[in-house]
Amino acid sequence: MAIVTCTNFTWPLAVMFVIGVLHLAITFKTVKKFARIAWDALTGECSVVALTQTTTLPQGQSQSESPPGTVVPTSVNYHFTRQCNYKCGFCFHTAKTSFVLPLETAKKGLRLLTEAGMEKVNFSGGEPFIKDRGRYVGQLVMFCKSELGLPSVSIVSNGSLITEDWFNKYGEWLDILAISCDSFDEETNRRIGRHQTGKDHLRCLRQVRTWCQQYKVAFKINSVVNRYNIDEDMSSEIMELNPIRWKVFQCLLIGGENAGPEALRDAEDMVITDQQFDQFVSRHGQVTCLVPESNEKMRDSYLILDEYMRFLDCREGRKEPSRSLLDVGVQSAIQRSGFDEKMFFKRGGKYTWSKADLKLDW
Repeated sequence: MAIVTCTNFTWPLAVMFVIGVLHLAITFKTVKKFARIAWDALTGECSVVALTQTTTLPQGQSQSESPPGTVVPTSVNYHFTRQCNYKCGFCFHTAKTSFVLPLETAKKGLRLLTEAGMEKVNFSGGEPFIKDRGRYVGQLVMFCKSELGLPSVSIVSNGSLITEDWFNKYGEWLDILAISCDSFDEETNRRIGRHQTGKDHLRCLRQVRTWCQQYKVAFKINSVVNRYNIDEDMSSEIMELNPIRWKVFQCLLIGGENAGPEALRDAEDMVITDQQFDQFVSRHGQVTCLVPESNEKMRDSYLILDEYMRFLDCREGRKEPSRSLLDVGVQSAIQRSGFDEKMFFKRGGKYTWSKADLKLDW
C-alpha cells in the first residue's frame, strides 16, 4: 500500500512520484482515488513517503473474496430486548434480564456489522415496541436505512403496542413488519400465551395490516405450530390478509429458555412431531406465500444477536453466547455463532427483502 503525508512540493519528490506511478495505480482500487493522490502530490499538498509491497493473494483467491474462515453476516436477527407484554409458552428469548444497550452503542455495533457485510437486520425481542414505546426501535430502523444504507430493515412484533403515530414517524424507513399470530381463534391464542388483558390480538393484527398498506411497509406473518394449533386451518384468513410471506415454524425447545430447570417457560408439552408439522404444512399447501421451517432448518441457520450483541450458538440445544462483538469485533464473535450458512441459503434465508424491489401494489 502507499503511505502519504503532507509536505511542501520538491522536484526530488516529483521524480519519486513518477517512479512510483505504476505501483500506485495497482495499489489504489479506484481511478478516482488514484487521481486525487496524484493531484495532491503534484500541487504540494501531499507527498508519497514510502511504498510497501503489494500483498500476494493465495492462488485462486481474488481481492473481492473474503479470507478463508470469514463469515459474512448477510442477515442478522438482533434481539435487543428480552422484555415482553405477552407470555407465549414456547418463547425462546425470555425475560431473563431487562438490559438494553444505550442507543448510540447499539448504533456502533450495527455499523460494525454493516462494515462486515450485513445486508439485512431484523429487530426482535422480547417485544421490540416495549422499549420507549417504540421510539428506540424506530431510531434504530431510521439509522440503519438512512445512515447505513442497508437494503433491508425489518421488525418482528406481536403488534399489540404499535401505533399509527409510529408509522407516521418511522414507516418510510422500514421494509418489512412481521406480526406473530399462531391462531385465528382468540381462545387458542390465550392458551398459547399470546395475549394481554384488555387487548384483542386479532384486532391488533388486522389494524397493523391496514397501517402497513397505508404507510407502504411490506407485511409478513409469523406462526409457531404447536400442539394447540396443530389441527387448525388458517388458509382463508392468511389469504385474506395477503402477507408477502407467511413463516411457519415448528415449535422448538431451547434449553434455559423454554425447557429445563433454568427456563422461564416450559414448552415441553407444546412440541409436535416432524410428521405433525408436515401435515400442517400440507393442509396449507394452497397458500402461495407459505414458508415452512422445521426444527432442522431453523436451529443453526439464523445469526442471532442478543441484548449484549453476543452471537448465540444453538447447536447443542441451548444458547451459548460468544463475547460481544463490541469488545472483540464481528469476525471474532461470529466464529462462536454456530451459523450454518449452507442451511441459511437452503431454507431461502436470502430473498427479495427490500420493499423497493418488491414492487408491491400499495
